[in-house]
Amino acid sequence: MQTTRPAADRVSVRVIRTASLRARGYTDARIKTLLRRGILIRVERGCYVTATLAQSILGLPDGQHLLDVTAALAGPRPGLVVSHCSAARLHGLDLLERPGSEVTLTRIAGTGSRRPGRGVRLASAAVPAGQRTTRYGLPVTSVPRTVVDVARTSSFRAGVVTADSALRLKLTTKDELRQVLVMCRRWPGVGRATEVVEFAEGLSESALESICRVAFRDLGLPPPQLQVRVGGERGEIARADFLWKQFDTIAEADGALKYADPDRARQQLWRDARLHEAGFQVVHITWSEITRYPDNVAVALRAAFQRGLAVRAAEASQARERRSAPTASLPAG
Repeated sequence: MQTTRPAADRVSVRVIRTASLRARGYTDARIKTLLRRGILIRVERGCYVTATLAQSILGLPDGQHLLDVTAALAGPRPGLVVSHCSAARLHGLDLLERPGSEVTLTRIAGTGSRRPGRGVRLASAAVPAGQRTTRYGLPVTSVPRTVVDVARTSSFRAGVVTADSALRLKLTTKDELRQVLVMCRRWPGVGRATEVVEFAEGLSESALESICRVAFRDLGLPPPQLQVRVGGERGEIARADFLWKQFDTIAEADGALKYADPDRARQQLWRDARLHEAGFQVVHITWSEITRYPDNVAVALRAAFQRGLAVRAAEASQARERRSAPTASLPAG
């Protein structure tokens, strides 16, 4: 489970402007020499970062996007704040789909106007002080506001992926998300965002688990319990991603790593065998299956539910037969 975000406390983006360099005695020719030697990196016309800082930024999980954001904010940019998917990336939140290099900014209502630069998507909205923070020294919408903005402007499934990750990382709470919803209750997409917030669950440990939960709902399957420790007579066997206790059925969200590592694959087979011995039905779900063939997943789960009920009925029948069987008595004397 992911428990930490990119180390924003160790990297702070500081843009150097041409006017500042000139004030320190650097001529235009000297500036061009520094650029040619790679000591300075141009992020926007008249705005630079040092090569050392650029290398530190690119070493972060989403460093290239951070550089793109830095370029979009370079120069006099009053009233702009990083928002939506760009803010989610800087906060280290999961996104269902990466939006490429496009940077999303919000111009705080009433702070003037500016045409977006190339590769920049510009929104305009109220952003109260309590819904702003900084990441890497840059102005960014807070995590609760970011989650709601993503949920308002994307699909339900995409919103759940981001909201689940924010709750899982303990970067926000349901109450904080609901407070943001109250503020923007008349905004476009807020109805869908409200559904996302109520559906979101911090126990989902990956984007795959999040979209599985959405698919279960859309397919009309009963909601499962999440991250439940299960076992048999010999003790605990595993922690199940999804458990339908009423059907003795477990579903596991399998990332590609489970199949790429032979040792993990063998451990999975051993664990499945123990779960079957303990009376559980086990269904494995991959990203491809749940995104491309969700109906097939539903068929597999419903079949497992029926097998689980059949095993329960057989065990109950055997128990009744044992209770009703006559007890042999020993001869007297």
